[in-house]
Amino acid sequence: MSDAAQPTAAEVRAAAEALKAALDRHLAAVENRSGEDDSAVYSAFEKLAAAAEAYDELLYDVHDEVTPFEIPSSDTLPAYTGPEEPSALSVLIRRDYAVVDSHRLLAQAQRIADLDPDVEVGPGAEEEDTGERVGKSMTAALGVLFGEYEPDEIASRHLELGLAEGDSTVWVAAAEEPSEPGEWLSAPFDAADPAQVICRFDVSAAFDEELDIEDEDVEDEDVEDEDEDEEPQSDPLDDGDDDLEPLDSGR
Repeated sequence: MSDAAQPTAAEVRAAAEALKAALDRHLAAVENRSGEDDSAVYSAFEKLAAAAEAYDELLYDVHDEVTPFEIPSSDTLPAYTGPEEPSALSVLIRRDYAVVDSHRLLAQAQRIADLDPDVEVGPGAEEEDTGERVGKSMTAALGVLFGEYEPDEIASRHLELGLAEGDSTVWVAAAEEPSEPGEWLSAPFDAADPAQVICRFDVSAAFDEELDIEDEDVEDEDVEDEDEDEEPQSDPLDDGDDDLEPLDSGR
């Protein structure tokens, strides 16, 4: 049994009260919205979704029950509030990978290190034994590979590097003016504002699964339609001679 403290019935009750309050705030925001893309409504919606999810989890943990609510995902962006004519852009990219063949990954990194002993590595190797550690340390190997190849090349060669692609997303965000050199390097993603995003492009296996489910539903409907439209076939041995007189075996 886990040593973590288990939630109590009182916490479930508190979560229920928080959900009720979030419902009231969401309704108030909707009733007082200033337009179709009111940021207050979006904020209240996000808080309502979070409160509903928290209540649902606690209810299940304590009482082994669930709610009939489907908690919406928060992968949608708020209304765009950036400049109409941006003078600068920030492109934020995230690509996830799973390490599916560590031996291949280590071998590829070792091959690069053997060709270039001065190659830069990650924190997994000391300077004096870089060549020896690259083929043994996963962090050092990753430092070599991602230092040697551009992100797009990693994406195109992920199989030979022992990686499997996961989800990825690209956000294109607007800015009033270009940032100063080195201004955001210490925290490159902290300043990302979803309301400044002009467009985004997502890739996920989840989308393929949804399409597969839809295709299966369409195929099932087509099969049902074919069954309904199919006319009963006549027996090829039944030639309609039922009215013929039986042969006289005594002839």
